[in-house]
Amino acid sequence: MQNNASRILDGNLATSIDLAVANLRNDLLIGLPTETVYGLAALASHPKAISKIFQVKARPTSHPLILHIADYQQLEKWAKDIPQYARNICKHFWPGPLTVILMRTENVCDEITGNRETVAIRIPNHKVALSLLNSLNDGLVAPSANRFGKVSPTSAKHVIDDLGDDVSLVLDGGTCEIGVESTIIDCSSNRPQILRSGAISIIELEEIGKIKFAQSDGISRASGMLEKHYAPNCRVELVDSSQQALQRFDEISDQGLTSEIIDFYDDLQLYANQLYARLRQADERKIHTVLAVMPSKGGLGDAIRDRLIKAAVAN
Repeated sequence: MQNNASRILDGNLATSIDLAVANLRNDLLIGLPTETVYGLAALASHPKAISKIFQVKARPTSHPLILHIADYQQLEKWAKDIPQYARNICKHFWPGPLTVILMRTENVCDEITGNRETVAIRIPNHKVALSLLNSLNDGLVAPSANRFGKVSPTSAKHVIDDLGDDVSLVLDGGTCEIGVESTIIDCSSNRPQILRSGAISIIELEEIGKIKFAQSDGISRASGMLEKHYAPNCRVELVDSSQQALQRFDEISDQGLTSEIIDFYDDLQLYANQLYARLRQADERKIHTVLAVMPSKGGLGDAIRDRLIKAAVAN
């Protein structure tokens, strides 16, 4: 068995892409860099490999996966009955951190959708991911490359740390630029909904789509919709201000416990970029409690707040 370091390959090299293609075609799983988080990838046309994703992640098979494609022209292969507003949104934001739920075609296997009639699709905005996708006559399913419900990976090392020998190789594309998962919208009807907040805001979506989006309702039907998710081993406590964080830090210290503060003073891009790495580092240092100062609402702030709330619920 290869050591961990040898399974992290430079994603910018053609030889690395070629090996990743070969592994995928042999039903092996790989780590895939994107602009959001690293994904655990399998070929969309290989149900056997897709089943391995659920086993490795310990993910419920009813929880749908996101299908990644290389360009907009491939959309019709996987989706049908696409509303015009959804087409406009896809053309504007792809490639980028936006996942769109649409009615599926017969090319989409049940393993991807959890037996639903819809499929979640996006085009990643990362040169390594696009290089790999363009080398395949297929799509890739690629949920976050971690155990289900835990902190998402934003570096190649995180993937190996979490999954070890369960991943055949990881294409190293550097630290993820955004650092939180994609916005997910359900466009499978004429009443679109936003199911998960991300870097693309509801305001931006409504402006381009010329249509109002509702907040999600009903059962969990997309990645990240469960109440508990994105959870480190340490306790996560949410606070409203830097002053409150310092006060709680002193109180926890007085109890003989360790804590640390995550506070980026409303630098939302930096907060999103660093959040998961900071939670992982806290676990590595055996920190008892992370005190996370909640960012302002709106835009990327909503995405960060969503991840923090779900991480705190898991305490």
